[in-house]
Amino acid sequence: MRVAVLATDGVEQVELDRPWQALEEAGARPELVSLASGSITAYDHIDPADKKEVDAVVGSADPDDYAALVLPGGVINGDFVRADADAVAFVSAFFEAAKPVAAICHAPWVLAEADVVRGRRMTSWPSLRTDLRNAGATWVDEEVVVDGNLVTSRKPDDLDAFAAAMVERFAAGASDPDEEG
Repeated sequence: MRVAVLATDGVEQVELDRPWQALEEAGARPELVSLASGSITAYDHIDPADKKEVDAVVGSADPDDYAALVLPGGVINGDFVRADADAVAFVSAFFEAAKPVAAICHAPWVLAEADVVRGRRMTSWPSLRTDLRNAGATWVDEEVVVDGNLVTSRKPDDLDAFAAAMVERFAAGASDPDEEG
């Protein structure tokens, strides 16, 4: 199963690395999709951390090539991704195809921008509560929330629960586009 992990500079490193590791351990093939080619700089909160090589540019990536989508957090990451029209269209395509999506921390900003949270129960970093409610979601303060094919979580402390729910939801609701026939 190929899984798109959409992120750019400023992504919270642990929110990129831990889900990535969980996907690999479950036998999935995560691929870093970003706003530009080359590499991105992950952050440890406000401090630059590791560089990560980009596998695909969102403007030319095909959502049909992926079975599921992960949106890691980070304030800078979430804000930059939601401001990119190609990224928003990429995210929307997963919802239109009813594919599983997992988002943590500030990543639900992208979901609000894509107008895919209306009527959904979800969580996020607490400062996004009003944004998500204004976009039509029912926001709750819980470690992890699963609403259909959408998995959301609040923060790095929730990563174990987030990764487990993500892997379970992806396994139940995703099939590899490469294996369909």
